[in-house]
Order: sequence, then C-alpha cells, then structure tokens
Amino acid sequence: MARDSCLARVTAGAAMGGAVGGAVGAVYGTYEAIRYKVPGLLKIRHIGQTTLGSAAIFGLFLGAGNFILASHCGEG
Repeated sequence: MARDSCLARVTAGAAMGGAVGGAVGAVYGTYEAIRYKVPGLLKIRHIGQTTLGSAAIFGLFLGAGNFILASHCGEG
C-alpha cells in the first residue's frame, strides 16, 4: 500500500510539472513567435514545440523531485 502511495505522489508531481511547464511554455513560445516574427503557420508549430518541450522538462524534474522525497515513504 505504501508503494502505491509513493507512486501516486511521483505521478502527481510529474503531472503537476507537466501542467505548469505547458502553461509557461505556451506563454514563452507565443512571446518568442511574436518577437522573432515567425511566419504564418510556423507560429503554431513553434508554440507547440515550446509548450511540449517545457512541459516535458518541468514534468521530469518535478517527478524526480517527488521521487526523491517519496523514497522515504516506507520508512518510519
């Protein structure tokens, strides 16, 4: 039961990181696309790539951080 709780914490951390990273990536990608005058439909591609990349990185790091913190679930 404790392992399921730890896995749930790590999964929740990764999901939260993905959500925050996606939001930040969308805002930053839009800013970059406008600033560098990306033409036409390439704006959507650029924003999408920035959003997904940022979501993946944030999710990875928040999931790893929760994994380190959740490693103490079995102790105590």
